Amino acid sequence: VQLVQSGPELRNPGASVKVSCKASGYSFSDYYIEWVRQAPGRGLEWMGRIDPEDGATKCAQKFQGRITFTADTSSSTGDVELNSLRSEDTAVYYCARGTGSRGMDYWGQGTQVTVSS
Repeated sequence: VQLVQSGPELRNPGASVKVSCKASGYSFSDYYIEWVRQAPGRGLEWMGRIDPEDGATKCAQKFQGRITFTADTSSSTGDVELNSLRSEDTAVYYCARGTGSRGMDYWGQGTQVTVSS
């Protein structure tokens, strides 16, 4: 199992960013794609997830209205797009394979997103 994420991003405040996560080594539709981030000096923060089988999503309340999760089963790729970026969104963003009751068992390498003017 491998999850390979897209490269680092630098954005201005107010812009949007999309981070991609390409999965391999398992049946993509059988597991969630979860998104977690870690800001400098802070703990892990769960952002939300998508079920690639039907596109159903769940989202942490603080991101509602400015986050979009997508999954493409033809390419086994999940994406997260975050809009209206602010400096507090500066963090390393991770995708992970979600198993439901057994949590997240495989993780991507992380993508640094920096929001700065």
